[in-house]
Amino acid sequence: MSMQPSLSKAVPAKRILRKRSWQDWDLYVMLVPGIIFFLLFRYLPMWGIIISFQDYNPFAGIWKSAWVGLEHFRTLLNYDGFWQLFRNSIVLSLLNLVFYFPMPIIIALMLNEVRKKVFKNTIQSIIYMPHFISWVVVAGITVLLFGTQDGIVNDFIVMSGSEPVNFLTSSDWFRTMIVSQSIWKEAGWGTIIFLAALSGVDPQLYEASIVDGAGRWRQLWHITLPSIRSTILILLILRVGSILDNGFEQILLMLSPTTYNVGDVFETYVYREGLVGGKFSYTTAVGLFKSVIGLVMVMLANHLTKRFGEEGVY
Repeated sequence: MSMQPSLSKAVPAKRILRKRSWQDWDLYVMLVPGIIFFLLFRYLPMWGIIISFQDYNPFAGIWKSAWVGLEHFRTLLNYDGFWQLFRNSIVLSLLNLVFYFPMPIIIALMLNEVRKKVFKNTIQSIIYMPHFISWVVVAGITVLLFGTQDGIVNDFIVMSGSEPVNFLTSSDWFRTMIVSQSIWKEAGWGTIIFLAALSGVDPQLYEASIVDGAGRWRQLWHITLPSIRSTILILLILRVGSILDNGFEQILLMLSPTTYNVGDVFETYVYREGLVGGKFSYTTAVGLFKSVIGLVMVMLANHLTKRFGEEGVY
């Protein structure tokens, strides 16, 4: 007798859930392309990691290639230029972290202070545009601006009576050029997330602070920044996780024999050894090594964030 009420209640609940699911069928259909994308291009390729432990032969396939264990990882660690690759990757990532990462936050805070909507929307549209320009075009623009011969910047330097500067072939300028390109191309696009976070700040907090006599700077420090702090920390944790990733196309287009000592990173090394040299197993091991380092960094950054009383990624 006690079982009857629970069964009678469970049946309508299932029917209601099924009915609601059918009512929102169009929303579930919209999820299908995203699910297919992640399955095909994110999860399915993970099976290819197995070749980093093999002497992979394209003709034999994954299942018939010889197993070599950790041999490729030992080869990587014993490579003469390993520490140069590691140092260059870390230094470029840290420079981007210090100079590029804060730029979208600063721009978003500045745009948030603009009261004229037309002017604000116009500025947003302009700073978004470079994101849609390919790195090939960005590299071409850089050459036109900073080239030794017929470069606009060097023309002005020569007109001022100084010697032209080898911006593109000097190892002293390479990292500056890379970070500057990243800021110009992606900083505007990066403001989208922070502007969305700023739109969720309660306006009553600003009104109450005005009553208390707080100016713009105090409102920024005590209301605006604390309100988007969780968003900043989550993006920072994710950025730390890709500390060995610097972008293949940008680096390759700007790299020259004279800048290898500061610009050669894991991505360009993988390109030379994997695609050009045909060492598929070895370069897969390099990619797995980078992924493991990234995972450790994410876990460490997330742990430290929680230790300071903030919300982490998980």
